[in-house]
Amino acid sequence: MRVDVDAPAQHVWNIMLDLDTYREWTGAFQEGSTYEGGWNAGDDIRFVGPNDDGTVSGLFGTIVTNRLHEFVSIRYLGEIENNVENRDGPAVGMNESYSFSETDGVTTLVVELEMPDEWADDMRSTWSDAMVTIKRLAERVRGKTP
Repeated sequence: MRVDVDAPAQHVWNIMLDLDTYREWTGAFQEGSTYEGGWNAGDDIRFVGPNDDGTVSGLFGTIVTNRLHEFVSIRYLGEIENNVENRDGPAVGMNESYSFSETDGVTTLVVELEMPDEWADDMRSTWSDAMVTIKRLAERVRGKTP
């Protein structure tokens, strides 16, 4: 999946990965989504959202690669259900990456993910919505969009 954003790569990177704006665009996946951890290579990271009972669910993994303002990749180690990490199941070993390439002030954001077949349609649709929000946030902050 890809989107062209009328903003420099550094700005798109910040919109995507800074916690405040991350929480905005990940509402496409689940309202209240956030992350815990860091984006540096070797960091552990948890992507979680709230459940109705006050617990959280989501995915957890490790940042494999981080080339500042260019590329970040994540390897998932498992799922979180009701605050409990599970290292079995379809998420184990999945990879996700974000590439940022800038030409003449326009950044092409490419998101690549491995996922179980049963998640594919929902994830593609949700990521499409999320990428529209990332574009809107990046261009609005730069004064390009109302």
